[in-house]
Amino acid sequence: MAPAATARWIATCPDEVKEVLAAELGQLGVLDCEPIYRGVRLVADLETGYRAHLWLRTASRIQRIVADVPAGTTAELETAAAAISWPTWLLARYPFTVSPILTDAKARGLEEQAVRNAVARAITQSFSDASLAPPRFDHEARNVVTLMAHVRHGVCTLGLDTAGRALHKRGWRLPGHPAVLKETLAASVLLLAGYDGSEVLLDPMCGSGTIAIEAAYIALHKAPLIHRGKDDFGFEHQAGFDRTLWRRVCDQARGAKLPALPSPIFASDISQDFIDLARRTALRARVEKHLTLTTASLHDLTPPAPSGLLVANLPYGERLGGDTLPTLYRDIGRTLRERFARWRLALLVPVDAPREALGMRPT
Repeated sequence: MAPAATARWIATCPDEVKEVLAAELGQLGVLDCEPIYRGVRLVADLETGYRAHLWLRTASRIQRIVADVPAGTTAELETAAAAISWPTWLLARYPFTVSPILTDAKARGLEEQAVRNAVARAITQSFSDASLAPPRFDHEARNVVTLMAHVRHGVCTLGLDTAGRALHKRGWRLPGHPAVLKETLAASVLLLAGYDGSEVLLDPMCGSGTIAIEAAYIALHKAPLIHRGKDDFGFEHQAGFDRTLWRRVCDQARGAKLPALPSPIFASDISQDFIDLARRTALRARVEKHLTLTTASLHDLTPPAPSGLLVANLPYGERLGGDTLPTLYRDIGRTLRERFARWRLALLVPVDAPREALGMRPT
């Protein structure tokens, strides 16, 4: 049960994009991966695992699986978990917490607090058996190491959260927009649309610029998490962390970045304040020089190229008020059909939005 050269991992994501995440892992050279509910299960060595933390654009979090242990009762779970050599996984100087996920009726009957306490006691016992001081069990501590305890059908899968902060937190987000689009969702829309940087891209409702920035990262072959700071990933606080290998993986990622975009990226918004925010955010993300940002309404835009890919997060109820949406969508659809007839379109809309008002049938 100690860490090995090849490890099991789980990368989580919204269930709708797990096939995109699996394709990303394939591009990283992962051959053994399996889509599961809200994620992908994979087997990879430590170097590939580190690389995944830098390069996965659509993953929410990553866990490294420690063990599957019986959990018919909390006593059975505690005994089995205590047999794991936890000093090979956890460091005494970093506090830890346990996050139970109880997914069926039998698991829920164990109760979250009882599962949390059973695993915590097991970890303390394992350290004591090795004559070592255990890490502190404290879920409110800074730099806390999180152990996921997923109980289902009488089995508990124990996995260390190796991401730390959620992976949509790239390190460049600025406040100031009322309807922020998660970076992972923006990347998912782009990848679902088949964007690889080889065609002109336009976001005519860019808000704070998330789609355009994520597009620049894709087009430049730039690792989306490369600007996270030192000690910002969970695995950096866990036993077995190979800092030399991690530095090499980071250096390889920096060296893979292209010097210029293969095709231009344009972004616009009707609000000058949002364009100013997008420019500041792009500068923080270190891609501002690669973007052309303008203040304009969609209805006044001249297509920047004969063809390309238009990607937009369309306005929805929380942003505008539900009564105005059908008229707004009809106007948007008319403009897109008349001005962007030769463009591919990828539109992000809520499931209950008046999509039929756009007057276009999605493929």
